[in-house]
Amino acid sequence: MTVTVVGLGGSMRPGSQSERAMHVVLAGAQAAGAKVQAIGGDDLVLPFYDPEDPQRVPAAGQLVRALRTADGVVLASPGYHGTISGLMKNALDYVEDLRGDDPPYLDGRAVGCVGTAYGWQATVSTLHALRSVVHALRGWPTPLGAAVNSTETRFGPDGECSDAKVAETLRTIGEQVVEFAQRRR
Repeated sequence: MTVTVVGLGGSMRPGSQSERAMHVVLAGAQAAGAKVQAIGGDDLVLPFYDPEDPQRVPAAGQLVRALRTADGVVLASPGYHGTISGLMKNALDYVEDLRGDDPPYLDGRAVGCVGTAYGWQATVSTLHALRSVVHALRGWPTPLGAAVNSTETRFGPDGECSDAKVAETLRTIGEQVVEFAQRRR
């Protein structure tokens, strides 16, 4: 039984380190047998979430539909000033549109979390913030998360990672998302 894993990640900068890290996690999920979908930087540029306005631009509707059908989720955010980016936070605010679903929000779904930043303090606090948001959305953060320090680890344009241990950690997160989703089904 094939599970679907949706990844959200990136920044306004095409090919950002966080978006590339997300793709490594999704590659791990795909290798574990999942169908994957990436929603990256440009696709995350959405109007500020307004719960009082039911109208959604096409990209926001696609985001909500993808999350609605996802068995598992991957979140990869750059760390800005010690937390997740505004771009990622706004995209996650759209999960509120799933409040009336059964199950609501991300309830019962494994969510792999990756924080990337220039320095350990920002990467770790970004990872912690992502996990906190996942808990608030009733998701299950995978046991393994990743704090990727971009001063020490770089991703090339084809997804190659300069640190084999970091690449293995990211792939393992993808595998954990799939394993949990399969068991949950």
